[in-house]
Formats: sequence, C-alpha cells, structure tokens
Amino acid sequence: MDYISSPVVGVVMGSSSDWDVMSHAASILESFDVPFESKVISAHRMPKEMFDYASEAHDRGLKAIIAGAGGAAHLPGMIASLTEVPVFGVPVPSKYLSGEDSLLSIVQMPKGIPVATFAIGEAGATNAALHVLANMALFDNTLRHKLLSFRKSQTDKARNMKL
Repeated sequence: MDYISSPVVGVVMGSSSDWDVMSHAASILESFDVPFESKVISAHRMPKEMFDYASEAHDRGLKAIIAGAGGAAHLPGMIASLTEVPVFGVPVPSKYLSGEDSLLSIVQMPKGIPVATFAIGEAGATNAALHVLANMALFDNTLRHKLLSFRKSQTDKARNMKL
C-alpha cells in the first residue's frame, strides 16, 4: 500500500488536555511514516462534529481511528457506533479516578459496538498506534518490515540492558 499525504488514521481526543497522552500515538504513527490527522472532537461539547467525523471517516479514507477520552469517556464508543472503521480506545487519566473511570467507560461497550481498548495513559496510546500498524501491516509488506524492525530493536535494547 502506498500512502499519499492524506491521513489514513485519525487520532482524536475529547479535549486538548488529552494531547499529553495522545501525542504518544501520533509519535508512533509519525515514526512509521503513516499519515494521520489529530483533532479535538468532544462527544459532549461537539456532538454534531463528532457525528460528521465518524460517519464520514470511511469515505475520507481513514483505515482506523484512535480515540482517547477521560472521565465519562464516551468519545470512542460514540465514534464506533457511527462508523465501520475500527476504533481503538485510549483511556486518558482523569483528575479524580486516575483513568479507571475512563477505562471502564471505554471497555464496557454493548455487544455489537466493538472498541479495542488499551491501557490507561501513554502506554495505551502507544500500543493503540502499534496495534493499528499491525493491522495495516497485514496488507502492506513495507509497513510489516518496519514493524518487524521496530520489534527487533526493542528486543535488542532489552538484551543489551546492564544491571
């Protein structure tokens, strides 16, 4: 698959304060040269924009959406209910419940509306992006080789650790 400059992955979040976490997903996508878009789309403050974004995602060429949200964390599930594009949910740590509320809101989707849910915070954002890449690599040998190289470098780093 030869990607042009148009985004193939959406990285969306409920608030600009979520960028500290979601930037980790963007960084991974960037390091693999996969075009993406990042934007704030609040499920509660921007429901029309969220509806338009999700319902037009496939026609705009998006192959995946990584959606991060804190608190009530409705964004990933609402987007998943409006598109056939796979949604990867990232719980963002919240002020009062440390992201556990977000995790439960994202992971506990009703049968028939799947959201792949990841760990709370930076690890979740990173792994969501890597999971998107692994899915895309099934149909893209160049991306597959980049992913294999990335995994090998992680293994090499661990093997070379000194105590």
